[in-house]
Amino acid sequence: MTKARLGTSAGTLNDDFLAEYSTAKSIRKYSRDTAGTGIRYLLDHDYGEIYREALAMYVPVERKLCGLRLWEFGCGAGMNLLHLVKLIEEAGFALDLAIGTDFSEKLIEAAASEARASLPARQRERVRFCWARNEELIADAVRSRGLSRESLLGTFDLVVGVNTIRYCHRLGNEALCAANIFSLLRTGGVCIVIDMNRGFPAFRSRLRDRLTKEKKAYYLPSLDEYARPFASAGFEILRKENFCWIPHSAGPGLTSMMGVLTPVLSALAPNRAMRSLVVCRRRGH
Repeated sequence: MTKARLGTSAGTLNDDFLAEYSTAKSIRKYSRDTAGTGIRYLLDHDYGEIYREALAMYVPVERKLCGLRLWEFGCGAGMNLLHLVKLIEEAGFALDLAIGTDFSEKLIEAAASEARASLPARQRERVRFCWARNEELIADAVRSRGLSRESLLGTFDLVVGVNTIRYCHRLGNEALCAANIFSLLRTGGVCIVIDMNRGFPAFRSRLRDRLTKEKKAYYLPSLDEYARPFASAGFEILRKENFCWIPHSAGPGLTSMMGVLTPVLSALAPNRAMRSLVVCRRRGH
């Protein structure tokens, strides 16, 4: 499969990101059984609470019968999407379709394998993973899975992206990503974006990247910058805040300690939390 380049500078960054997220180490990092205790805790708690709130507040009750449609962009090895499939069922919704997309074919292969191993047959047939860039979600998904545009446009209830939208900002295509998401969602459909907060002072990866990479390759948007392309695309911003004090890679001890400290830290320095959250809804025309 030929990947389109975005110009010399952006294309070089894209190649670097692809190399980083196609290694065996990345597959282990983004697979549930080998990821840190921290991310497993967050999926059940901090992130899980956001997802459960969205299902309760914004997804129409009739989807419990006819089926909810979910899309995760930048899904990695599928850990977050597969957890969401479980939460959807626990909330009483039928699942019509769940699509996970990523620009790393290695991670997509790992996600598909995990789905086959962990999902019952009734769910497995409704979950699909395919290669797609964030800025070309619709066109790439149509090409790589043989889906029709008509079957995708305006049909999804929930679109989610975790630790992926920052790469759009680094490549300068965040507006294209937001526009694709707007086109995928039905009127009233919701997008949830979670990513690194540049106000948090001690990301190990960012400190390392400053020594080894050009500035554009480790740039982190502000909270307003995360929200801006969605507002420009026509979304209503429902939530915009910083939250979460538990690293994805935290072991059991650090996860437990930071869980206890979270209420105190959130009260003292909410803008310094580890993650930025934007929840937005597609307005009607």
